[in-house]
Amino acid sequence: MRQLILDIRPDARPDFDNFLPGANAEALHRLREHAIGQEGEPVLYLWGEAGTGKSHLLAAWAGAVPVFTGNLPEPPADRVAVDDVDRLDDGDQIRLFNLINAARESGGRILACGPLPPGQLGLRPDLASRLAQGLVFRLLPLSDADKATALRTRAEARGLILPEDVLRYLLTHCRRDLPHLLALVDALDEHSLSRKRPVSLPLLRELLQMTLPA
Repeated sequence: MRQLILDIRPDARPDFDNFLPGANAEALHRLREHAIGQEGEPVLYLWGEAGTGKSHLLAAWAGAVPVFTGNLPEPPADRVAVDDVDRLDDGDQIRLFNLINAARESGGRILACGPLPPGQLGLRPDLASRLAQGLVFRLLPLSDADKATALRTRAEARGLILPEDVLRYLLTHCRRDLPHLLALVDALDEHSLSRKRPVSLPLLRELLQMTLPA
């Protein structure tokens, strides 16, 4: 089942409803269950390349809870969200190991994210093993059709209609991760307003030329 973006305004807070899952519907479903305590496994690990939505889902799961990239708390903790686990220093790796053990004993929940499966992160073997024992999901990149849906929705939220030639150019000539593409739509809208010109392929090329490094 495919879920479309319902509310992806430029200022929308990341949540589960404005995440476009593409091929990641199962991961999204299990993460929703995990966030509200309806998933029996206390540890969930997400991995995937940049731009697949790990940070979005971390923020959606965490809500008002901070997302840690270091300086992890000491156990016990009710829920802990950790990004970039591959960058944790030795002390934080020990704390995460202890947090996972405490979560299994006391019913807490841990969500961690990284670029690779647990066994390929270069972590302490005991921590890698603990992460691998939980739920592990790889986030797959969106298809071009899914990205096109996201870009159209972002543009419509800003009162724009993207011409098809602009949409094709964005998908074939620009960096392909979705956060970057969405930021380009925002920038294109602002550039169109500042130039008092409608969105067009020449306007997009002008914007991209302006943003190229010197």
